[in-house]
Order: sequence, then structure tokens, then C-alpha cells
Amino acid sequence: MQTKELGRTGIRVSTLCLGSMTWGTQNTQDEGHAQIDLALARGINFIDTAEMYPVNPLRPETTGRTEEIIGHWFARTGRRGDVVLATKHSGEGYKGARDGAPISSKTIPQAIEDSLKRLQTDVIDLYQFHWPNRGSYMFRQNWKFDPSSQNRAETLAHMEDALGALQREVDRGTIRAFGLSNESAWGTSQWLRVAGEKGGPRVASIQNEYSLMCRLFDTDLAELSVNEDVGLLAFSPLATGLLTGKYQNGAVPEGSRMSHVASLGGRVGPRAFAAVEAYLEVAKNHGLDPVQMALAWCLTRPFMCSAIFGATTTEQLERALGAAELTLSQSVLGDLDAVHRDHPMPY
Repeated sequence: MQTKELGRTGIRVSTLCLGSMTWGTQNTQDEGHAQIDLALARGINFIDTAEMYPVNPLRPETTGRTEEIIGHWFARTGRRGDVVLATKHSGEGYKGARDGAPISSKTIPQAIEDSLKRLQTDVIDLYQFHWPNRGSYMFRQNWKFDPSSQNRAETLAHMEDALGALQREVDRGTIRAFGLSNESAWGTSQWLRVAGEKGGPRVASIQNEYSLMCRLFDTDLAELSVNEDVGLLAFSPLATGLLTGKYQNGAVPEGSRMSHVASLGGRVGPRAFAAVEAYLEVAKNHGLDPVQMALAWCLTRPFMCSAIFGATTTEQLERALGAAELTLSQSVLGDLDAVHRDHPMPY
């Protein structure tokens, strides 16, 4: 398993990251713990979670349950030092945390304290803002994105306020690094600028959706990422399971994400299934497992820090972990590029 530096922090993380958002709904605590055991045994040192997890379904009454499951694993094993731990502060509108209050210097200290308590640790390695207060074009909002209602002065004042609070947490020793999620190139550049001019922790990473089927990161954010050492933590690198092929031809496996969320967050549609079929054909033609191919492709991208994937069974986890040993040929990469040109933005 390869590792990369998380931004300019000196923290080294595995290029595959274990996602945890199903622990507490689709997975039991014991199953979540078994996944951690297996992932660490295979070289992963990076686990991503969030205070609002688990999902599928997302319910206010389960807020924090996934962090608790991870905390119980730390308490049981005593292996906190073997894990680079990332979690997230929920943003404006999510009623399950602080009644939907926006992120601010007022919410940050208590949110961190609550996560630390659930996680049974005294430090969070990477603390991320789950989405911007001003909104985001992620989750299919790009089709009608309109930033004209944003208030630039308020946004910049918020950034300065939040960075001040984060720096106090760094000084207190409760967090080591700061990251963004569901952010844009402009937003990330402003977080970097304000930190440089006013102080506060420098953005180390951006956690945005990225896969063969969702490549919004490929232009402006890619350039920012490479030049500013702000690596991508890609979520949904398997396109919420679409790229496994398990949903082709109308199939909905029992217990799968689609059995809980029929639209897969707006990703389901005829163009998506046609794109999946084309990617599956590439894997078949080259004798590759499509899951491993999709994950290994993510790791070829010049801006990639780590690809975050989840599993609901240890068999799925074993299969995905094989991507760490896979090197894609130029022929495969060329065929994947050809599919992308034929099936751009399929959802």
C-alpha cells in the first residue's frame, strides 16, 4: 500500500482510505470493527468518518453513531496510533446537528468536543468542513448552479472567523490538520489566501466526489490541487456501486445502497447505465476486475491523495483492497479515456 503526504502537514496517509458511513445502519458495530481490522492488516492507515454518519438512511437520531463505533474500536484495541483519523463538521441545514446551525467559531469547539468524546480520542488528525455555508454545486447541483446570491464579504468574514477557531483547536492539540469537502476552486483558493494573510491552519485536502463517472475535479480544481499541494480525497470512487456492475439490467441486490436509496442520490438513469456498461467492457477486454480497475484508475490521477471507498461485507472489502496492487497499462488508460469522451457526465 502506497502512502502520500496529506497536503503540507507531514502526515502520511494510505492512498486507499476506508470509508465508514454505513457503520450503524447497513453494518453492525462488529462488522465495522472487522472491516477496520482487515483494512489495517492490508496496509490502510486512513479512516474517514463524519459526525452526521451513518447514512442509508440518514436520520437525526443516528447522528454520531459511526464515530461511536470507531471510538469503541479504539477503546477495545488500543490501536489509536495506527490510524490517521478524519471526521467532519456538518454544515448549515442539517437538523441532526446543532439544529442546522451554520459552521462558525461558535459551533466549532463544541462540535470537536462532541466528536472527540464519541471517538474516544484526544485528537482528530484531519478535521473537515462537510460542505460550505454558502452552498455547493456538488451532488448534482452543478446542473443549475447559480452563485449570484452569494455574499462575498460574508463568506470571507466567515472564513477568517472559522480559521481563528480552528487555530485555537490546533493550539489546544485537539486537531492536527484542516480539510474541506464539497468545495469549489474559488472557495478553496480563498481559504488558502485567508489563512496565509490572517493566520489559521492551511487547507490540506479537499474531499469531493470523483470517479470515472464524476469528473468535475478534472480542470480548475485539478490545477489548484497540484500547484497548492491540496490533494483530493475522492469519495464515491465506485460511483456509489454503479461501477461494480451490480445494478445493471435492473438488478437491486438485497441490502445494497440502491435498496435503501433508489436514485442513488440522483445518479440513476439510462445514461449512467450505458456508461457503466462501457466501462465494464473495458475491464472485460483487459481481464480486469471492474472494482479494482475503477479504484486503481483514481490513484493514477496527478491530484489524488487518497480514494475513500466503503464496503458492506468483508468480501467486498477484500475485492477493493486488490486495487492497491494493480497497475493499469497505457492501453487500459487510453480505453478509459475513450469511454469518458463517449459518455461525459452521465449523471
